[in-house]
Amino acid sequence: MTLHEAMEHVLKEEGRPMTRQELADAINEQDLYKRGDGYLVPSNQIGAGAKNYPHLFVKIGNKIDLV
Repeated sequence: MTLHEAMEHVLKEEGRPMTRQELADAINEQDLYKRGDGYLVPSNQIGAGAKNYPHLFVKIGNKIDLV
């Protein structure tokens, strides 16, 4: 699963906008995505993922949601 697929999965599962940290925590806890270096996904990578897929994600205040 890619990072943006993991983000999409968590947001659909939760059914609400989430902060970058909430998304990172959920993705790491559910082991949905592994970085190439083996480290946990940091919240700043979530923000970058949302920016790279504007057709999937929208920023609402300090939270990210599905379009």
